Amino acid sequence: MELAVIILAAGKGTRMKSDLPKVFHEILGEPMLTYVLDTVDQLRPKQTYLVVGHKRDLLMDYYKDRRLKFVVQDEQLGTGHAVMQAKPYLEDFSGTVLVLAGDVPLLSAKTLKGLLDFHRQNKAAATDLTAVLADAGNYGRIVRSRAGEILKIVEKKDASPEELKIKEINTGTFCFDKTALYAALAEVRPNNAQQEYYLTDTLEILKQKKLPVFAFQAKDPGETLGINTKEELVAVEKLLLARQK
Repeated sequence: MELAVIILAAGKGTRMKSDLPKVFHEILGEPMLTYVLDTVDQLRPKQTYLVVGHKRDLLMDYYKDRRLKFVVQDEQLGTGHAVMQAKPYLEDFSGTVLVLAGDVPLLSAKTLKGLLDFHRQNKAAATDLTAVLADAGNYGRIVRSRAGEILKIVEKKDASPEELKIKEINTGTFCFDKTALYAALAEVRPNNAQQEYYLTDTLEILKQKKLPVFAFQAKDPGETLGINTKEELVAVEKLLLARQK
């Protein structure tokens, strides 16, 4: 099965209190995005697409020698909108699409291979990498049926008080069947607090189409930590330093 990877790296990262693209902030002397790219390279994808937006020239110049195709998202209208920008590049592709965020630098190739294997073994239309956290914070919550099936992902801003108690979160990393992904994205609407096109809405759409949607839980929740603030950047640096000892 062929693999294409889409890395989302268009955001400003307002909470970093800096004009740099969020993914360009450094961890131990390297932009956090470099860690993601190095991990993805170990999966040997047919092609890797980097979705860029804010200060894109900076990223395009810095990574110009890497095996990447740059996809421009002029307006940041959400994760679903970002993935839609890659559609023209994938017209002749029919395998698995792995979507991940450029601000989750600790994910290991082992975890991603586990996700891919699980996705393919279950012949899934979509598989979400999830994690269980003591404090689910700002992450989207995984809503499951009594039988354990994933029903939908609810963003924190749109969650009910009951849903906010859920500890299993969406890590922002997904596997999709390419055809199912773009069929579902065509139906996503910005009916949410942010008025954005959420990639997470594709799971509920695929469920309604009676297509198989799964969740694969990361064994080490620490790998799935995203970076949104300078404090989180420092915390991830400490984790990386501890790993190197």
